[in-house]
Amino acid sequence: MSVHDELTSAQRCLDELLRSVKRLEQQLGSGGLEMRRVRADADRLRESLALLRETDAGPAKPRRPELVSIPDTPYDNSLWTDSDDEGLGARDRRAP
Repeated sequence: MSVHDELTSAQRCLDELLRSVKRLEQQLGSGGLEMRRVRADADRLRESLALLRETDAGPAKPRRPELVSIPDTPYDNSLWTDSDDEGLGARDRRAP
């Protein structure tokens, strides 16, 4: 069987499990801790199976990185007023 067939089979089984849990809740009541845990576990299984089905849909297309355009115009000189020249220190001091 293919993965898709296995997931479909698991979904059918899980649907039957959820119906059984619902019938149990009607008979036993949903107030008990054990019944709430069974309901939570069944819901978690449903969510996990849904995630598996999403990943089975196929690998996502590789995304191209978003390009950022850099203008050819010179930067504003005020950006560099407090900067140090790499390896030389500040502009108003002498290099060692």
